[in-house]
Amino acid sequence: MHKLALGVATSLALTGCQLSNAPTSSEVAQINQQVQVRNADQQVLADIITKDWQLKLDRNPLLAASKGENSAAGKLTDMSPQALEQQYQAEIALLAQLRALNPDKLTKAERINALILEYQLANSTDLYRFKDHYIPISSESGFHAYITSISQGRFNRVEDYDNYLTKLSALPTYFAQQTHWLKLGLAQDITPPKATLKGFEDSISAYQVDVEESGYYKPFTSFPKHISQTDQQRLQTEGRKVVEQQVLPLYDDFYDFMTQEYLPGARGSIAAADLPLGRDFYENRVRHYTTLDMSAEEVHQLGLKEVARIRGEMQQIIEELKFEGSFADFLHFLRTDPQFYPKNKQQLLKEAAYIAKRADAMLPKYFATLPRTPYGIKEVPAEIAPKYTTGRYSGASNEREAGYYWVNTYALDKRPLYEMEALTLHEAVPGHHLQIALNQEQKSLPDFRRHSYISAFGEGWGLYAEYLGLEAGFYQDPYSNFGRLTYEMWRACRLVVDTGLHAKGWSRQQAIDYMAANTALSLHNITTEIDRYITWPGQAVSYKIGELTIKRLRKQAEEALGEKFDIRSFHDAILENGSVPLRVLEQQVADYIQRQQSS
Repeated sequence: MHKLALGVATSLALTGCQLSNAPTSSEVAQINQQVQVRNADQQVLADIITKDWQLKLDRNPLLAASKGENSAAGKLTDMSPQALEQQYQAEIALLAQLRALNPDKLTKAERINALILEYQLANSTDLYRFKDHYIPISSESGFHAYITSISQGRFNRVEDYDNYLTKLSALPTYFAQQTHWLKLGLAQDITPPKATLKGFEDSISAYQVDVEESGYYKPFTSFPKHISQTDQQRLQTEGRKVVEQQVLPLYDDFYDFMTQEYLPGARGSIAAADLPLGRDFYENRVRHYTTLDMSAEEVHQLGLKEVARIRGEMQQIIEELKFEGSFADFLHFLRTDPQFYPKNKQQLLKEAAYIAKRADAMLPKYFATLPRTPYGIKEVPAEIAPKYTTGRYSGASNEREAGYYWVNTYALDKRPLYEMEALTLHEAVPGHHLQIALNQEQKSLPDFRRHSYISAFGEGWGLYAEYLGLEAGFYQDPYSNFGRLTYEMWRACRLVVDTGLHAKGWSRQQAIDYMAANTALSLHNITTEIDRYITWPGQAVSYKIGELTIKRLRKQAEEALGEKFDIRSFHDAILENGSVPLRVLEQQVADYIQRQQSS
């Protein structure tokens, strides 16, 4: 007998009488059936989550190894047509099962799990359907650079080195698989636009070095003392051989393919709409990155409105400074006056570190829950720096590592110091490091959510973190405050230029000119950013949409709670479920308001 039915029967026996409102036997059977259906839906969801996570581990051996799967320690991702098709079919099946569930028969936490998993599976299957795997490179870099991370793992045992040797030996297959997709893309005109790939070959030649200079060989240049001399000699000999004979020639061959075939044959148009199924693809990307049912046109119009609003605030600062000249003159002054630029990379890194330490000190005032994972600061790797964004956060891959705030030290005359407060608050704390580390440390969440990143939430939080610095006493210098506004304007312009480029027929130069006319970003940064938007359709619109949503929800909570509003508990409510779609975030805040009102 089901537990609920047993409880009903026992209750009747104890009272010794038949209650008038007691359920009949048929009603008990109906209750049992309803409970069993509900439990069945819950069990199906649990099974889907388990199967999906295993698919993710199978798809990403580096992740699997970090989770203790020893069998994955010597593997690389299988990018063969058979593997990708098998993954796609498995995800399609899981997605169908997921969409067949009755959300009314799931708990609130389970409904959130189901929504986020559906979001992930829909994105993965959509990308496969739109042949995104045909383009494993972007204007910034590509698979040939990202795969070098295998040399940065933990080397403590002989087994770690042997697994690394196995991965190095698998690189020729991995490069061949990725080149296969590039060739298919070239044949079907599914490539990054040619205009965004100028200088791309430099990201390959950076790895065309002698064995001793190769990052791939670096793990064999020093060993823990407990590894015997015999093993050290063997590993060093084998390491040198595989890097010299198998790995480095891959970069020579890839360089020749890219310069002789791919780059000359890349498509001339820049709009995602010009790709096969391009208009559907771009609208799909807009919905994915906003997590809302917004069209490209709606995003574009919102961007124009935000640009006008922020422009007014920027003009106020110019007037307060009593600057004599136009808005364009002021931007030229900021871009060209040496006082705003670091003299060397140490100055830039030290400035970032100083701001980051000040930001650390503000956290207890604004957050009740803080991550235990620390973060460091380091340069963007030189191999990718020339075409890389100005800064980025790289999260810890396991509990033995810290997160890192990357600062681009390439072209110092293009890295204005007046932007550093906004950049640091966004990438380190209270921005990405705080949010991502807290997400990863929430052991109560299923793994697929602890390692999830939803751009509208994460980037919206990063932009909100820049704004929070204003309350915390940052931006005392008017130029730094203008830098904050230029960063906000940058994200507002993204709404305009991303949709302009991919849905409204804008040229690359038109987008560059629009950004240059409205922000104080250096022209180098602007060009790099525009090329990034061209090769990553839709992602750029997530920032402003997320930030505006978080600000709106905060205002809603402040107005509803009045003196009961507490900024620390509000931030906990925003971050308590990790990275979530914005519709879920709206419900979280509604629940938070209700809890606070009734407390």
